[in-house]
Parts: sequence; structure tokens; C-alpha cells
Amino acid sequence: MMAMSAAILWGISGTCAQFLFEVKDVDPGWLVCWRMVVAGSALLLFALTRKNTDAFQIWKRRRDILEILLFSILGMVAVQYTYFYSISLSNAATATVLQYIGPVFVVTFYAIKNKRWPRLSEYIALGLALLGTFLLVTHGSFDSLVISEMAVIWGILSAIALAFYTIQPVQLLRRFSSPTVTGWGMFIGGISYLLYSAPYYWSGQWDIESWLAFAFIIILGTVVPFSIFLASLNIIGAQTASLLCSVEPLSAALVAVAWLGISFTGMDWLGTFFIIITVAILTYSKRPVKLPALRKMVKLR
Repeated sequence: MMAMSAAILWGISGTCAQFLFEVKDVDPGWLVCWRMVVAGSALLLFALTRKNTDAFQIWKRRRDILEILLFSILGMVAVQYTYFYSISLSNAATATVLQYIGPVFVVTFYAIKNKRWPRLSEYIALGLALLGTFLLVTHGSFDSLVISEMAVIWGILSAIALAFYTIQPVQLLRRFSSPTVTGWGMFIGGISYLLYSAPYYWSGQWDIESWLAFAFIIILGTVVPFSIFLASLNIIGAQTASLLCSVEPLSAALVAVAWLGISFTGMDWLGTFFIIITVAILTYSKRPVKLPALRKMVKLR
């Protein structure tokens, strides 16, 4: 229940972001920046309250400092911005499903790194991911796209960023806890983006609905699911918990259809199904690729 609840909350938070972009005219960059700063601060406070906290140990070795800076700027900022910008160009459901092909890039990376051919299950997963993506963006027609080319490009970039975000911090996660690594990653990434884009202005229209959506993204879309997902790992294990997280694109799609009234056709559902099956195959393999995301890393959307 905790693992599935975390995934559902992540999916709903993407729909809240779509609501802020479409209805309240909030800039994606502004939301990415302040979400990382506020949520990162909350996660660092959470890390500091843990027994034998390692929140400041990460700053003692030069290599660890370089790793956390790289993860913050090229990992955290990239995966957050590409995902939210993809939502602004399409919708939360499509952007979430497209990002879920990220594990295919992870498998490809390790196959090249380890100089081995992919296994049969990985070939099947790759084929399903490509078929699912094709149905999602074309509805089965070779003549046209049902979403803009930029939405497809940013969705694929989001998947690539997720793969980098998953692979890069493996050494850090062997030495430090997830709250420490992710909290510093979000906080430093948010401050870096803040200095770059200077989003000090209030973007969009802010009323009670805007504040509720923003609060949901920060609290119920970041801090709470992060905490309960970590707790679920200790009960059911990383493999099962990660597999259950496949309900995230479904929750994003259902909420976006019911709340924002987006059009999600049979082809969209079929494409979503194929991509979820891809994640299930890669996660439930008898000899799984050693992904940090399946051990200690949490995809904080």
C-alpha cells in the first residue's frame, strides 16, 4: 500500500503541475526551481532528524563533493526541468509515460558498459517500449503526430535525463543515505537554477487553487511519497516496490482525464500498457541489471 500510494501521489503531482501550467499560467522553470528549493530543504531536514545522520559527511571528500554537484546540476535539474516542460507541451499522462522508457536507456548503457548483448527479455522490453511510444505519439499512423514534435523531443529527453539521474549517483548511494543524496541534490539544483534564471517574480495567477496545487506538489508529491516509499523498501524489498511504482503513469492518466478533461484514446491506453509492461519485464527479471533506482534511489518527480 505504501509503495503504490507513493506512485499514485507522484502521478497526481504531475497532473497538478499541468493544472498550474494550463489554467494558472505558471512558468515550468519557475515551478521546477521553487519545488527543488522547498522540497530539497524539507528533505534535508528529514535527513538531519535521522539517527546517526550523514547529512554533512558528504562534504568531507573532494570526490563526493564533485559527485553531488554533478548529480545536482546535470541530474536533478535536468530530470525535473525536462519532465515538467514536457508536461507543459503535452499533458501529465503523456509526459509521465514517455519518461517511463528511461529504464530502456539504463539497460542499454549497462549492456554497452559491460560489453554484453542484451538478454531476450531486454530485447522484448525494448520492442514493447518502442511500440508503446509509437502508439502514444502517432496513434498507429505513420503520417502524423498526435502531439507536437517538441513534446516528443522533450519527453525523450526526460527519459534520457532519468537514466542519467539513475546511473550517476551510484557511488554516492553506496556511502550515504537516500535522504542525504536526494535532499542535497534537489536543494543545490534548485539554488543553481535560481541563480541562473533568477525567477524571483511570481509566475502565473495565484489564488487558493494555485496554492493548493503547489502545496500538493511539494508535500504530497515529493516529501510524503519519498518517505513512505523508503519505508516500503524495508518491508517488501526494492524489486517489488519498484514494480508497484508502474501504477504512476496510470494514476497520472486517470486523474488528468477525470480532472482536466484531456483526451486519452484507446491507442493512448494501449501505448501506456506496453510501456508499463516494459518496466515490469526489466524489473522482474530473474537476473536484473543492478540499477541504483531499484536499491536505494527514489525517482522524485
